[in-house]
Amino acid sequence: MDESEQQTVRTEAQVAREIAREQEYADRLYERVDELIAQVERNLDQIQGSQQASTHQNRSERDAFMALYEDRLALLRSVSRSVVFGRLDMDDAARHYIGRIGLFTPEREQLLVDWRAPAASAFYRATSTERLGVRLRRHLINRGRTVVGLEDDVLDQSMLEGGAEDVVLQGEGALLAAVSGTRTGRMGDIVATIQAEQDRIIRSENRGVLVVQGGPGTGKTAVALHRAAYLLYTHRRRLEHTGVLIMAPTPGFLRYIERVLPSLGESGVVMMTPGEMFPGVTTFAHDEDDVARVKGDIAMADLLAKAVKLRQVVPEKDVRLRIDGTDLVLTRDMVRSARREARATHRPHNAARTVFVRAAMDRLVDAYERALKAEGRTVVPEDRPDLLSDLRHDPEVRRQLNLAWLPYTPQGFLRILLSRPDRLRAAAPRALADRVSLLVRPKDAEWTVEDVPLLDEIAELLGEDSAPAEAKAKDDAERRRADVEYARKVIENIDTSGIVRAEDLADQVSRIRDGRTLAERASSERSWTYGHVVVDEAQEHSPMSWRALMRRAPTKSFTVVGDVAQTSSAGGTDSWTAALSPYVQDRLEVEHLTVNYRTPARIMDRAVAMAQAHSLPVTAVSSVREGDEDPLLERTEPGQLTARIAAAVRAVHARIPGRIAVIAAAERLEDLAAALRADGDLPRIGTGSAGVDDEIAVMTAQDAKGLEFDTVVIVEPAELIDAHGAGDLYVAMSRSTQHLGVVHARELPAGMAPEGADGA
Repeated sequence: MDESEQQTVRTEAQVAREIAREQEYADRLYERVDELIAQVERNLDQIQGSQQASTHQNRSERDAFMALYEDRLALLRSVSRSVVFGRLDMDDAARHYIGRIGLFTPEREQLLVDWRAPAASAFYRATSTERLGVRLRRHLINRGRTVVGLEDDVLDQSMLEGGAEDVVLQGEGALLAAVSGTRTGRMGDIVATIQAEQDRIIRSENRGVLVVQGGPGTGKTAVALHRAAYLLYTHRRRLEHTGVLIMAPTPGFLRYIERVLPSLGESGVVMMTPGEMFPGVTTFAHDEDDVARVKGDIAMADLLAKAVKLRQVVPEKDVRLRIDGTDLVLTRDMVRSARREARATHRPHNAARTVFVRAAMDRLVDAYERALKAEGRTVVPEDRPDLLSDLRHDPEVRRQLNLAWLPYTPQGFLRILLSRPDRLRAAAPRALADRVSLLVRPKDAEWTVEDVPLLDEIAELLGEDSAPAEAKAKDDAERRRADVEYARKVIENIDTSGIVRAEDLADQVSRIRDGRTLAERASSERSWTYGHVVVDEAQEHSPMSWRALMRRAPTKSFTVVGDVAQTSSAGGTDSWTAALSPYVQDRLEVEHLTVNYRTPARIMDRAVAMAQAHSLPVTAVSSVREGDEDPLLERTEPGQLTARIAAAVRAVHARIPGRIAVIAAAERLEDLAAALRADGDLPRIGTGSAGVDDEIAVMTAQDAKGLEFDTVVIVEPAELIDAHGAGDLYVAMSRSTQHLGVVHARELPAGMAPEGADGA
């Protein structure tokens, strides 16, 4: 055996020894996880089996304990196959293992550091030039509970002097192993492979709006979700009662990401799409681009404000009334002065209406008294309440005051406004005067996503009576104090494990009393405000949409992730500063992600060339992988396009494992899906963003936003540009992790073919 073979044997033996040592420690961690699972299960059984003849109060206690234990049990089970992924060896000889949750012995000795804890930050940030006290960082590559590989980053070079026996310098690379694997149809957490630039953003202490701008595949969504988990862990007391809102573009996208936060051990998160932001309205339909552009224009706020004021009407002439045989007049001046008094309160329309009615009635009862005196009747101050009652119950008085200041619901107001060209023209500011006719539609038209911010704006303008809400908040605070005090006494008698805190039990009792989850309560109350808001694919939001979103977090604590080069919405964002600085001024910080972990360079280079040829504001990124093949461009005859797509999908399905997206213009989806379903050799075919659940999905570029697939086949790219611009084609070209195919009958868009090719 020569020297190199002997060295190989020694290295393999060294790796095997280190894997065995790490497996021994991992076994200890999983043993502790199993102990905790068993302990929580026993507590559950004990609580479930107790208090059989309980009072209502005891049932609430039991249900609250059960809910807390069930949440803890779900967390422990979710990490029970992959709890540990890293190790830090420090200058002070301390050794920290890093995992998805924190673990302690019964004596409170720390076994595992939660990835969000300050002590774990060095695992992601330490470098050879800035070691942060780290000598060695080790990645554990696991398959279930089994350690199958190791990779060491030696940051203190002195460890290599003399040949350290416990350092492993080989490995498949945790990051490359993760990004090269086949897609599952669900986003996974990235806690084992978070990179330094991502970790800096995740742990940012920015209390304002943090924008994460990055090109395709840079992990923007993963960073945003892990930041949400980090904030919930770090600022739990501040966020647990209000929750975190995650705004994502489509239902399919929400399904794609929904498992990430639970795998990180977090609840208290509300997920919704832009079409679900207004309670009572759920829509996924969009307006045509020219209509969407008008509805998203910030000038719509002025139009709506004026439209509401124009419903505070002074009659064209004085109104004659007859009350119990007495004639009197509701003059235009009475209505005008009552309106002036109501508007001076600066309350919303519906709330100010109370002031208007009172002011108008005060003036009208004065006129009533004068009319009665003119008839020779005696009127004394004690008669005034009865006279007011006569006026309030008179149908004509009520009708005239309603005509002057009618109460509205947001839905009713917007339906009427959009069906009345005259009202739209009267309210339109100069910036919208020549386009306002685009908004006209039937009163019974279906709601669109672009209507939702308008409904929210109108709700602000109309308002509600705040007194009941203020009284309820005061009662809730008092009840909360009582619940916490009572919970402390209950815990002393029932639970000594330390798993349940009094505050947590009080919260759970309150939720059970209410009967709704935090998500249910938040999504049903338009005025609900969140402690933090994450906006994904944020470039798609219009100025009016941003106004609505900003109301969801008065503290303006946001994580905004997107890429202005991928904007396809007609009213979308092309400048973060222009869109957000009006709300937060200098509390806006923009971070850039520059490494593409998804799309191989051989594919991404073509996508960037196309984007630059169409003057898109592309963020420069570098791919971590070169890729095995260039995009495959196939030209066919127009009449053969659908058949050629079916053949291309069949071929790539047989050759490359994983998930396939066929991306085309909306009008082609039905025919393409039918053609693929007719092929008996292919698996189930999904459509739209919901197709993320299927091995093969036919969808538009907008459906594909934020998603990733092993293979993407683009159909007639010129049609994608025709529909929503080059941003959609850029999205489509950058979804693939392995292979990109393009089938076209028309000429390829500029920049899409390799240099020197003729575009055919």
